[in-house]
Amino acid sequence: MKPGKQATSANCFVCGVQNPSGLHMHFYNIGPGEVEADYTVSETYNGYPGIVHGGIIASMLDETMGRVFMEGDPTRFMVTAELKIRYRLPVPVNTPLRIAGHRVKDSGRVGQATGEILDRDGQVLVTGEIIVVDKPGLKLTEEELTEMGWKVYPEEDWTV
Repeated sequence: MKPGKQATSANCFVCGVQNPSGLHMHFYNIGPGEVEADYTVSETYNGYPGIVHGGIIASMLDETMGRVFMEGDPTRFMVTAELKIRYRLPVPVNTPLRIAGHRVKDSGRVGQATGEILDRDGQVLVTGEIIVVDKPGLKLTEEELTEMGWKVYPEEDWTV
């Protein structure tokens, strides 16, 4: 297993290992305030033929940018307050992509991050900005984390 792998849940649309409709993305801490995922989007998530649907792109960036705040506390769940996406070029299906998130500011209760989706040549296809906030009462107990399947899964344990 690659170092720095982040925990995922059982049923999240983006990272859930058991969600039959989900993306099943794996996320890695690659440095302070830096998260990355390598991913190839299947034709299942087409918008126009051969092009990834914009909502799927937004979901991938939302998750990646939000995860930069989990470094040091993998159960720090923040919620999106604002999401800005700039679609620079069409994102092709069945093509290896790199999705990266970068922490810009973390004031404790409010965080700001940026992100991008790049093709295999490093060309920026999509950029994003996010503002996330701590939601009071969102800190989950160990029992709730276990119930949602929140842990680091080895790749061979992914069931879908």
